Amino acid sequence: MMRWVATVRADLAAGFGLLTRLPVGWLVPAGAPWRPGRAVWVFPLAGAVAGAVTGLVLMLGHRLGLPPLLSAAWALAAAILLTGGLHEDGLSDTADGYGGGRDRMRRLEIMRDSRIGSFGAIALCLSLLLRAAALAALPPAALFAAPVAAAVLGRAAMPVLLRVLPPARTDGLGHGVGQVPPLALALTLLIAAGFCAVLLPPLRAVLAAGLAVLVAAASALLARRKIGGQTGDVLGATAVAVECAVLTLLAAR
Repeated sequence: MMRWVATVRADLAAGFGLLTRLPVGWLVPAGAPWRPGRAVWVFPLAGAVAGAVTGLVLMLGHRLGLPPLLSAAWALAAAILLTGGLHEDGLSDTADGYGGGRDRMRRLEIMRDSRIGSFGAIALCLSLLLRAAALAALPPAALFAAPVAAAVLGRAAMPVLLRVLPPARTDGLGHGVGQVPPLALALTLLIAAGFCAVLLPPLRAVLAAGLAVLVAAASALLARRKIGGQTGDVLGATAVAVECAVLTLLAAR
């Protein structure tokens, strides 16, 4: 029993430590093994926390009588502060690499460059605009549920790419996470499905999950064609893309 508890604590520390800025070092003893491949089931939970922050700030803005778009902007700012802009950084790097590189090696080289280019800036601005507009358009009853569901599905898509695509590099996050065990992936998908079932009406839950699968599949195919596999940047870009698509769906009347 104690060993199982220690394993869960280590997974929580790895998952939340990777995807958020939350202080999680206290969860595990010093020197404990870091096994992010096994801990991918925590990714949707980290997404749920980020989505909950978004939803709570959105609801607070609604209660204070702020304009919907202003509330949405503050909600996004709070969520990005929690995650450190990790996924947004991946999106901008991926867009720069895909748009500016003529071959696989050049694309990977551009994606590693810390400077942002025109493709990355456009992708980043569009993703923020899409999410802010969708959050602002949500009905009052969905102000909390929709951001949580979208964030959960976005993070759940990341382990899928880790499982189906080889690392495009021999280093970096995409390689360092390692092989995702089938049981961890199944638990990831089960947790994401559970959140959708609880938070959303049945039809919207099915549509949101289906749309997340389509976006993740498109991202995987594009990554295979452009760079031959996945990287940490591609994972972050996929999370943002899924979140944008699901929020758009849930904002539709």
